[in-house]
Amino acid sequence: GVVDLINNRGIVWNEHDKGMTFTEVPIPEDMLDEVAEWREKLLESVADYDETLMEKFFEDPNSITEREILDALRAAVLDAKIVPMVCGSSFKNKGVQTMLDYVMELLPSPMDSEGVVGTHPDTGEEILRKPSEKEPFAALAFKIATDPFVGRLCFIRVYSGNLEAGSYVYNARSENKERISRIFQMHANKQNPIPNVGAGDIAAVVGFKDIKTGDTLCEEKNPIILESMNFPEPVIGLAIEPKTQADVDKLGMALGKLAEEDPTFRVQTDEETGQTVISGMGELHLDILIDRLKREFKVEVNQGAPQVAYKEAIFGTAEHREVYKKQSGGRGKFADIKVVISPIDSDFEKGGLQFINEITGGSIPREFIPSVEKGFASAMTNGVLAGYPLPDMKVRLIDGSFHAVDSDALSFELA
Repeated sequence: GVVDLINNRGIVWNEHDKGMTFTEVPIPEDMLDEVAEWREKLLESVADYDETLMEKFFEDPNSITEREILDALRAAVLDAKIVPMVCGSSFKNKGVQTMLDYVMELLPSPMDSEGVVGTHPDTGEEILRKPSEKEPFAALAFKIATDPFVGRLCFIRVYSGNLEAGSYVYNARSENKERISRIFQMHANKQNPIPNVGAGDIAAVVGFKDIKTGDTLCEEKNPIILESMNFPEPVIGLAIEPKTQADVDKLGMALGKLAEEDPTFRVQTDEETGQTVISGMGELHLDILIDRLKREFKVEVNQGAPQVAYKEAIFGTAEHREVYKKQSGGRGKFADIKVVISPIDSDFEKGGLQFINEITGGSIPREFIPSVEKGFASAMTNGVLAGYPLPDMKVRLIDGSFHAVDSDALSFELA
């Protein structure tokens, strides 16, 4: 079980129904001191954002009611000052009920905000869309799923306007218009057809041929790009192979559909071994996907041992000069670069290679600069310590030289 610090109670999930029900119990005596310590920390944190609560905290913390804590927490959440956390495990079906209770209590309704801010795809100008059905339509595709009966389902959150079944929407990424054939309100795995969906609602729609998680859907006459989602890199991978030759083609198709649905799931072929390697956010994540291969796509696979996806990182700054020179009869190869390598700047949010060209005076011709950048981007896939990839680094190209005959783009890429 867990201790709910807000209600100051213990919660124990019943094992006989696999966590479907729970019982509230008094906090065990051997935990009272620890619970009191953490509850005081909770009250102190919340009181920082509420002056009335701060006064009561200093006078008598025990006088603060559950309702006052929830109201103060909700106000702080709406101001994006606090991110609430609850204990639980979806795998063991424990904590789901309390999490949903606090979603209702603490998280904002669409009507609690002034609106969503996006940008114009052509001008980059900021656009505010209020949570009203009178505003132009704008929605975010936050999930793609494959249904055996209706095909591809796209889950959308509507921020403004209204969408009717049979109408057309504009995809700001692909710049295509597509027809929405049906709209469903989802209840667990049940699909309830509805004629339309309005601002603040979540629905699943059918009809897209080209859609990706994070796409913005809008009106062609009133285009907008909403803030997309950033997905973490996979942390664990394992090799799989089909059990029978008949499953080879089916496996490729099934993995493609799973990767389309889940942006945190990656599929790649190891160049050295030729094995298919799947990567995800943890062992449970991959176990679920392998089970889906068997259950939904009827594909049996053999799997290897999970391997953690280690990364290498740069913590210091180093200056280095590299001269690439090769002569093997006829025209040779020559490139000379001087770089400063360091961690990326704090405001460089997209990750990857932050490449800065500081060459002046033509010491390296401009047509060779992209090749230097390409070479460093390629080198990031294999770190110098143990061959693990680097998620990001900063490279400043500060000096170098070239040979009028022997230098070419490939030489500077290899340097």
